[in-house]
Order: sequence, then C-alpha cells, then structure tokens
Amino acid sequence: MSRSGPKNPATEPVPWDDPLQSAVWRLRSRGCWEDAAALLASSAVTESAAALGRTTILVERCLFTATGWEEADDALRAAEALVTGDEERGSAACERGHLAYASTLFGVRDRADEARSALGRAAALLPPGSPNRPLLDFRRGLVAQHLAGDPRGAQAAFTRAHAGASTLGDELLLSFTWRHLASMAEQEGNRAEARHGFAESLRIREELGYLIGIAPALSALADIEPEPDASRLRAEALRLVRLLGGVPSWLADRLRPAGAAAAVETPEAAVSGDAAPSAETADLAVAAPAGEAAAPAATATTTAPRGPSGPDPPRPD
Repeated sequence: MSRSGPKNPATEPVPWDDPLQSAVWRLRSRGCWEDAAALLASSAVTESAAALGRTTILVERCLFTATGWEEADDALRAAEALVTGDEERGSAACERGHLAYASTLFGVRDRADEARSALGRAAALLPPGSPNRPLLDFRRGLVAQHLAGDPRGAQAAFTRAHAGASTLGDELLLSFTWRHLASMAEQEGNRAEARHGFAESLRIREELGYLIGIAPALSALADIEPEPDASRLRAEALRLVRLLGGVPSWLADRLRPAGAAAAVETPEAAVSGDAAPSAETADLAVAAPAGEAAAPAATATTTAPRGPSGPDPPRPD
C-alpha cells in the first residue's frame, strides 16, 4: 500500500532514493536532531510537509533527551499555521498530542488533557484508511497505557497500529509497536511473547540503522533474558549510550552501575542546550556493537530511574 498526499520527511519509511529525506534520516537516527531539523528549516517556512517533519524531529529530541521543549512547541505552532486539509491538520494534531504526552510523562508540565484532546481531534480528522492512522493509533496507545492507566485500551490501540504499520510497510513504526506490545506481554507474565517482541524490535532497528533506538531495544530485551545474557546486553546498551553522548538520557541513568561514577554524562553536562550528540560523535556509534533491550523513562510523578535494579517507569520510546 502506498502513501498519498504530502510527505512528512520525518515519518516516511526510510527514503533511500530521496537525497534530502535520506540525509534527514541519517542525522535523526544518530541523535543529531538539530542538524536534521536545520536541513528542513528553509523549506519549513512555506511548506507544510517540511514544517511537520521538522516538528516530528524536534519532538523526538524531547523524548530522547528530555530537553528542547520550547523549540518543539515553536515548530509545532509554525506547522499548524501552514497545514491545510484534514490529512495535514490531523497530522499536526497528532504531533501536538504526542508533545503534550511527552511533556506530561517527563514531568515538565501536566498536559494530559491537551494530549487526549489533540489526539481525539486527530482521530476525527484522519479517516480509518489514512496512512497516518497507524501512528495516531500508536500514540493513543501510549496515552492509554501511561497517562490513563488503561491497559485494555492501550493493547487495542497498539494492535491496530501494528496491523496498520505492517500493511504500510512502515518498519520504523513496527519497531515501536513490537516493543510496546512486548512490554504489555511482559506485564502479563507472557515472557516468551515479550522476548519475541523485544527481539523483533531490536532486529528492525539494527537493520534500519536507527542507532538512537538500539540501546533502548537492547535494554528491554535484557530485562526479559536470563543471566549472563542480560548483563551482556545491558553492557552493550551502556556502551552505545556512551558513544551517543548520553542519549537517551533516561536510559543512561538506568544503565549506570549502582555506585559508579557518572560515566555517562547527563544532558546538562554533556552538551550545552539540548544534549544531542554532534555528527562526529554519532558517526562513532556506527561501529558500535548492538546493545540491549529497552529501558524505562521518568514519569510526571516519579524521579529518574536509579539503575537496572531500580523502579521500572514507562518506556517513553
């Protein structure tokens, strides 16, 4: 099934045949969100698709670094001023809902009502057959799981998103749906299903070269594997996080050995501003061995995770 309508450079399947989208993907996948957003900056002034793509990139930076909220909000407002038609308006509403969800999850500001309202508006604008519907379903599942405490609703939304992503051939989204369906299976005590889902998520991210997503995938798999495999996976995840300059920030804290010095820098210490690694640092990660399964993130009401043996808050990615 092919996608129709304006393309969002940040949410299209990996676009190897388009030089701009390919460059955006390479930078984004290495955690160089500022550089990726800069490639779209000029066209984002007048083109709605580029503006939406730039917004998606900056919102993703928020989820991986817990920084850059104001810039993401500014990019979103600019995109909302450009969009036309139900499809684009629905995509913009979906981005607003996701940013509000992330802000609530990380305790920046309680925007849970805004998240639900925006995603509901997106659902009214995007028809069931829309190519953007699977991403919307996935994000509604996140809100149901982590903000509303509705596991049944989350399971249904993730399942719809997974089926839609499979139909569209959206491998990146599949890496997320596999991961969250596996997380729910783990909570239900179905370890075999959880292991399969986490392994599929990791496989897809490695094949796509989605480097910023590999360490979380490794950490998640480690949580379900027995020793000594679990320790090996966590060590690989920690190595990759270090190579990426402490990204994801929430995973860096969780993987750090108890009582160890801060080998992985916090976003504030690692980089001034947004804690995104430079292109040079990110390129080093290409040679890094695959790490381990996904790790939990900070919630709006809890402090940051203390380490592998600490509490297990929601996985934000």
